[in-house]
Amino acid sequence: MALIDALDEARRRTLRLVAELDDDTLHRPLNPIMSPLVWDLGHIAAYEELWCVHRISGAPLLKPELAAAYDAFETPRAVRGAIELLDRAQALAYLDEVRALTLRVLDEHGERDLHELALRHELQHTETMRQALFLGGHAAGSPNGSLPRANVEPTWVEIPAGPFAMGASEDAGFAYDNEKPRHEVETGAFRITRTPIANATFLNFVEGGGYVRREWWSDEGWAWKEEYDITHPLGWTCAEDDRPVQHLSWFEADAFARSLGARLPTEQEWEKASTWDHGRALQGVGAVWEWTASEFTGYPGFRAHPYREYSEVFFGTGHRVLRGGSWASSPRVVSRTFRNWDLPQRRQIFSGVRLAA
Repeated sequence: MALIDALDEARRRTLRLVAELDDDTLHRPLNPIMSPLVWDLGHIAAYEELWCVHRISGAPLLKPELAAAYDAFETPRAVRGAIELLDRAQALAYLDEVRALTLRVLDEHGERDLHELALRHELQHTETMRQALFLGGHAAGSPNGSLPRANVEPTWVEIPAGPFAMGASEDAGFAYDNEKPRHEVETGAFRITRTPIANATFLNFVEGGGYVRREWWSDEGWAWKEEYDITHPLGWTCAEDDRPVQHLSWFEADAFARSLGARLPTEQEWEKASTWDHGRALQGVGAVWEWTASEFTGYPGFRAHPYREYSEVFFGTGHRVLRGGSWASSPRVVSRTFRNWDLPQRRQIFSGVRLAA
């Protein structure tokens, strides 16, 4: 069965990521804003058990006493390093126990959307774990030269005004609740850069006073930059090359766009451009997440499914939408309608920028 093969491959992806890490790296938070990696392992198991076993078959949870500890909302990141968690061996054993139950329930009850939900959840967590490894200075948090090239001199694509159908259609297969319902959106004519912005291009911003020119920054962005003495992208080596710049906050991306008399695309513009000319208008999609100008909210007619905490609780809270995926994303997760979101000051994500005008 294709689903079982996909579940197996996702698990191999997870286990490969932690196999060479020592216990200290696995058990302690690598950064205050991230979870201990061993928490992610237990959380992946708990999530799969909840949705692929308990919710489908009604079977009791294997470790009900740990349900709150591995619930992302009951136990926020700030406290996960200070509570009792399963250790490496226990977390790996829990993953195996749950997977055996999942396969049994799958055999007895058949394939459900909840299996795809749990599969993609695990794939998304391996990217989150790579973010933690980046912050901790580990090689697994780096693309190791695998990023595609970007245009050092930005080139632009013209997208005409007019309507387009935005969001995931009902017959497109699995999609998250915030990608639906599909609805018609009208945009004006706009231009968008063909590729994400390259390191060499961003270097011009840094050397041209990008972090000291007040007029290019929003009030909130300037206050953030001053408070934390931000002078370049996170982890940046000032490499003057044609790889997409990454680890930009929304504030930095916005200031960079303003410095060139441009702006960030709205997510409506981004999605329209991603389908224009059979998707050939945009190149380099999937290299780095791309910040948009849009705040994260629901589409007209939005309905939470299968639970509010996946996306609805983040609506209207200042989170900005990112599109396209990154080198650390699984192609199974990201699509032209997939919506990622984060706070405008966040830089641990593998995020870059594409311009609009």
